[in-house]
Amino acid sequence: MAFDGIVIASLVHEFNRTIAGGKIAKIAQPEKDELLFTIKNNRENYRLLLSVNASLPLAYLTDGNKNSPLTAPNFCMLLRKHIGNGRIVSVTQPGLERVIEFEIEHLDEMGDLCRKRLMVELMGKHSNIIFCTMDGVIIDSIKHISAQVSSVREVLPGREYFIPQTTDKLNPLAVDEEEIRAALSGFAGPVGKAVYCRLTGISPVMAEEFCHLASIDSSVPAADLSEAEQIHLSHTIALAMDSVKEGQFSPCILFKGDEPSEFSALPFTALAPGFSLREYPSMSQVLETYYASRSTITRIRQKSSDLRRIVQTALERNYKKYDLQQKQLKDTEKRDKFRIYGELLNTYGYELSGGEKELSCLNYYTNETIRIPLDETKTAQENARKYFEKYNKQKRTFEALTELIQETKREIDHLESISASLDIALKEEDLTQIKMELTEYGFIKNTAPT
Repeated sequence: MAFDGIVIASLVHEFNRTIAGGKIAKIAQPEKDELLFTIKNNRENYRLLLSVNASLPLAYLTDGNKNSPLTAPNFCMLLRKHIGNGRIVSVTQPGLERVIEFEIEHLDEMGDLCRKRLMVELMGKHSNIIFCTMDGVIIDSIKHISAQVSSVREVLPGREYFIPQTTDKLNPLAVDEEEIRAALSGFAGPVGKAVYCRLTGISPVMAEEFCHLASIDSSVPAADLSEAEQIHLSHTIALAMDSVKEGQFSPCILFKGDEPSEFSALPFTALAPGFSLREYPSMSQVLETYYASRSTITRIRQKSSDLRRIVQTALERNYKKYDLQQKQLKDTEKRDKFRIYGELLNTYGYELSGGEKELSCLNYYTNETIRIPLDETKTAQENARKYFEKYNKQKRTFEALTELIQETKREIDHLESISASLDIALKEEDLTQIKMELTEYGFIKNTAPT
């Protein structure tokens, strides 16, 4: 999932076209880490969703609505007090960081016009919504971060707001091709990794795309690129950054079959077999479509959890059975030794006078001398019979195990196929069909009345 600085830039461009200059008509907090603004602008109503969920940080315009608690949380009440009925002056992005800054104009308690900043940081588990004064003092935030939680930055009322510095990273919007080239060439690692480790706001997915556009294998060490390859790659990245600066975006979703795989604000050209690209009018539509589809898939997978557990339990049982059967089969590998012992005892046993603990004789299969352990209480013929019995027993075991191992392997293959079907199930009908198959093969007990 490429929720990177380029996607943020596309959203900021979209927000400036739609909600900048608009009036905040309503502020709601449907979830503890989510805000929903209703904004009126140019005779249109817009809903802006801001989510800083650690696993799913989001910002986009939506047509949908969400129920909110009857009693608004404190942070929501604070925002209503300060910027309810306020006007969004501008929407900006610092560099190519995953941060959106809303500058909002409103009347204070004295009726004077003033401005505040709402900082939306979309940085995975570090995501936050921080409300500040224009000179950078934190008024409050949707998540409080103390020094015990983060040694880098406290996010608490009264503290200074700043964006944590991305060490050793360049802002690709503010450097030229030569600076990009120098930053990448000095990286000790694959060139694909160099792109997203040395340049702010670029995801691994887009780094792969830039390498593909430059006809460079992303796994090649950055230091091994020729001068021509370095120039080509830095030029490719610079051209992409020009598109970002000029607001030339192509919001799209990469699908694997019917399942959304990745999204981007710039077009994908590195399409593997089985993948297709769909373009959308706005980044908001991309995000809403992508996450709605992913949500459907997640819901189906939640409903399939019982079936997954049944399949996984059966697989683990069969894996253990398979390993045990393989071990038992290995124990039969020496069965031919016992047959040879028996044959040699029948051939040379006449040399024994009785009471010997071993027979040393020529093994006519290898033309080497062999020592055969003996039970001194038994005759040569009795010892031979004992070895033939061992051989026949292990031979029967080998034949039975060979068949059992094939059966176990077939069952494992079948269960792994069912597990793969659960992974790609997109409809409840798919789950019903899989459940019927598990019942038919006895993995689920049939509780239907007889």
